[in-house]
Amino acid sequence: MEWEIVIGLEVHTQLSTSSKIFSGASTAYGAEPNTQADAVSIALPGVLPVLNRGAVERAIKFGIAIGAHIAPRSVFARKNYFYPDLPKGYQISQFDLPVVGMGALTIQVEPLSGNAKAYEKVVRITRAHLEEDAGKSLHEDFHGMTGIDLNRAGTPLLEIVSEPDMASAAEAVAYAKTLHSLVRWIGICDGNMQEGSFRCDVNVSVRRPGGPLGTRREIKNLNSFKFMQQAIDYEVQWQIDTLENGGKIQQATVLFDPDTGETRMMRSKEEAHDYRYFPDPDLLPLDITPAMLEQARASLPELPQTKRDRYSSEYALSAYDANNLTTSREMADFFEGAVKSLLLHGVSAGNLSSPEAHSVESYAAKLCANWIIGEVSAQLNRDGLDIAQCPITPQQLGAMLKRIADGTISNAGAKEVFRTMWAEGGDADAIIEAKGLKQVSDAGAIEKLVDEIIAANADKVAEYRSGKDKLFGFFVGQAMKASKGQANPAQVNDILKKKLAG
Repeated sequence: MEWEIVIGLEVHTQLSTSSKIFSGASTAYGAEPNTQADAVSIALPGVLPVLNRGAVERAIKFGIAIGAHIAPRSVFARKNYFYPDLPKGYQISQFDLPVVGMGALTIQVEPLSGNAKAYEKVVRITRAHLEEDAGKSLHEDFHGMTGIDLNRAGTPLLEIVSEPDMASAAEAVAYAKTLHSLVRWIGICDGNMQEGSFRCDVNVSVRRPGGPLGTRREIKNLNSFKFMQQAIDYEVQWQIDTLENGGKIQQATVLFDPDTGETRMMRSKEEAHDYRYFPDPDLLPLDITPAMLEQARASLPELPQTKRDRYSSEYALSAYDANNLTTSREMADFFEGAVKSLLLHGVSAGNLSSPEAHSVESYAAKLCANWIIGEVSAQLNRDGLDIAQCPITPQQLGAMLKRIADGTISNAGAKEVFRTMWAEGGDADAIIEAKGLKQVSDAGAIEKLVDEIIAANADKVAEYRSGKDKLFGFFVGQAMKASKGQANPAQVNDILKKKLAG
């Protein structure tokens, strides 16, 4: 490659507390402008900040989840800059001593184009620090003026800063998606990007292979993974074109315009010394005790990577299946509920027809995984639903899959049952009965049907026996057609092979 891409992310994660980080004002979304801007939020003279314990607990949980160092003592600082929606003229943040130190996140990268294979990568996380959000400037409805809404001022944020470890838009998107899933998984953020709960700033630079780092430009406030990919692709090409035409890159903050697909300069980028950080005199250092660490660790659910490893070892699922089933905590819960339901309905050792099945549990898990990753996810996407909104419960799916496992219905019949349950609800057995979807598994009846097909197609039988193996599919098709799709396919195959062998 003539150029290397270097990407790092700063992600502002809104913590899921009901009140602000330094006051009791509400953080609920959608209130009328400035109705949640209390005296502390707007910095009236004489007010003092009081740290929200819930915000600290959420930061600790995140640090534990990424295997990071949790500082036993951290300090809040004042980050000084002027902006119309920053009422104090400074932001309370952390600088030298953040609450969460170095950690790491393992990501699964799906290339955005081409035939490249998916791969795994570890992205280092430099730090995660607590801070307050600013307000919001409103430009749309004021005809040449700007309105200021201070409802967000003081909302608790955890700013998560990565190392510049990503080398493509695909890696940056994979990292952002994995981080988004994790903060939702452990319950510290609702992840609603449309409401500003998860906002990404992407630092992008290019360099010659092995050369010194190039000058970076920061793309601010990306709240869509699709826009992130588009913004990085445009910015990378712009920087390469600029350098190859003899220009220089100026460190800057830029915005992405989804309508044009372009980035545009917002302002020159500040350095740390421009903010004149100093410890906030109104806030004591934050001391985190071993008891707080243990309490946070005990409150964490099984983490995604641990769950993926367990699915691979306990159920013999592939890395692909395990990754897809842990894209969200709700997805993993749905899968585990379906497996439990299928096993409770009585899958037996006689159902181990799959070569990938090493046990009753792995057979049940693989069957559930195939349907959830396949039919369930496809239908959710078509209807624009999340797994939590799925109209079919894990228990209903498990009961239906039991009828595949015991041979009551074919895969084709199961799809019809699935579609009916999705649209109308109902019990799998009742739908099978009402629609007459039971497979014919009577060996004698299938053998008679096969004999009739062989007798009616003597020329094809001769061709098959002379070496035209592909004709086997013709005989299977004729058998399924004659049985109106209700003959057990596995039995049809077995009987046809014996009869056609002569």
